Amino acid sequence: MTTRAPEDAEQRVAERIEARRRRPQKFRDEHVTMAHGAGGKASRALVEGLIVPLLTNSALEPLTDAALIEAGGVALAMTTDAFVVRPLRFPGGSIGELAVNGTVNDLAVSGARPVALSAALVLEEGLGAAELEAEIMAMATAAAAAGVSIVTGDTKVVERGHCDGMYVVTTGLGLRETAVPLSPRRVRPGDKILVSGTVGDHGVAIMLARGDLDLVADVRSDTAPLWPLVVALLDACGDGLRCMRDATRGGVATVLNEIALAAEVGVVLEESRVPVRPEVAGAGEILGIDPLYVANEGKLVAFVAPELADAALAALRGHPTGADAAIVGEVREEPPGRVLGRTQFGGHRLIDMLVGDPLPRIC
Repeated sequence: MTTRAPEDAEQRVAERIEARRRRPQKFRDEHVTMAHGAGGKASRALVEGLIVPLLTNSALEPLTDAALIEAGGVALAMTTDAFVVRPLRFPGGSIGELAVNGTVNDLAVSGARPVALSAALVLEEGLGAAELEAEIMAMATAAAAAGVSIVTGDTKVVERGHCDGMYVVTTGLGLRETAVPLSPRRVRPGDKILVSGTVGDHGVAIMLARGDLDLVADVRSDTAPLWPLVVALLDACGDGLRCMRDATRGGVATVLNEIALAAEVGVVLEESRVPVRPEVAGAGEILGIDPLYVANEGKLVAFVAPELADAALAALRGHPTGADAAIVGEVREEPPGRVLGRTQFGGHRLIDMLVGDPLPRIC
């Protein structure tokens, strides 16, 4: 009788786990929960297991930040988003500013120059007129700063208690300015990974504004338009810019997992190189939350050809919103579809997608 080595058994278990992870998603829950909106595994199951199969088409299936379409021979990008943040105003921004920047950023990281937005407002009975005016002004100011116009929209009012003051639903249209579409499929082993600044600022700012933390700290949301950084990267890297994402719900960790899965590559993150403000790191320790999973609203993750990494870093740091940019990792052949973090002690840990709903509503 032949006895298999323990290593063989471990390998078979790992292969079964990986095969299960790569199966097409199925939505098995009987009810929608808050975890389905957190940007992690539950969100993926909802979108890929229920919504996409019913709406399937070639523009939707890639599930990138914006759909790439053509109309009349013009290359366009289109995206839509809903913003349900509470409180409406927070250090560094507000729901109106967030709605504009979040939408134009989905276009920007798709290589498209934002040109127009629509905005639908869901208002709660009893919302103060001054509050509403302040948010419309915030939207107008943010749109002007981003170089777009809000050209159409809709307004609905719901009964008191059926909304957190106001919700905003936006759609953005952009002109694609890359000869080759940015896509995870273009990511190759050896590519370098950059983040454009400190991570986790927005999520922690919201938690502090809500009083969820017994902590006094000057943390402000990072909400800002990303198109200027994207232009700088395109100028510096050209076709060597493989793909980009803005790290919103689920944070940097979720973005890296999504791209690793889509590109069938491994990602190694040098955790000591990831820029994190001390206040954000401290808040994470108090809550037991890794800043890599905390939302950002003005930061991008870029994958670039290795020989262009230094030029990409210089391009990001040359803009005020990219001053804290860093090269934080690289792409490997193994383990495909996985993200590993190299710790400050030289070991490795698995960085998986967000599980559950550990954070309050933050976008």
